[in-house]
Amino acid sequence: MSSMKHTITCSPDYSLLTVNIPAGNTVKVEASAMAAMDTNIKMKTRMKGGLGRLLTRESLFINEFTAEGGDGDIMIAPGSPGDLKHISLDGNVVYLQNSGYVASGLDVTLETKWQGMMKGFFSGESLFLIKCSGKGDLWFNSYGGIIEIDVKGEYIVDTGYIVAFEETLDYNVQSVGGLKSLFFSGEGLVCRFSGSGKLWIQTRNVMAFANWTFPYRPVKKSN
Repeated sequence: MSSMKHTITCSPDYSLLTVNIPAGNTVKVEASAMAAMDTNIKMKTRMKGGLGRLLTRESLFINEFTAEGGDGDIMIAPGSPGDLKHISLDGNVVYLQNSGYVASGLDVTLETKWQGMMKGFFSGESLFLIKCSGKGDLWFNSYGGIIEIDVKGEYIVDTGYIVAFEETLDYNVQSVGGLKSLFFSGEGLVCRFSGSGKLWIQTRNVMAFANWTFPYRPVKKSN
């Protein structure tokens, strides 16, 4: 299956995705991500994601945009400032962080995947991942730039920097240097990946940025 024509501009800071949808074809897009589109593109809203996305306060809805009577362009803007990545699925499976999904072809199946209490809760990240399978285009985003890594053997990534990874990789959550390091070093929990496959990480960590801005927050002075 050939990929839809698309361009990614303003990368890696404030990436904007433009997809040329062939006549009669459909693109699935995360709710609220459509920025602009041609007038011959029609939208339909469907409920996706189930309980997992509800619990993580992510949108339960995926909008479907279909080009009618000719090709049409749609501009898609993710919610967070950062990069966009395109891959083509061909029967393989990719897992995304819960907020990483942006858009996909109609034949890409999206499912909420339970990480398990140990992996999800203790990593400090979402208990749920998005399982992407099937065939066709898949676009996902990050906070910051995206770096693609070919893992062969083992590789360690801080949990706050993981964007996506292939199903061929297994992972376990652990502390990077014991309990003392966990509480006093500023380093948190990491994922130790093993196997062979692709891994995508982001160049910034949302929680690290929140901690950096904390001293500058407005504080109400007492009288």
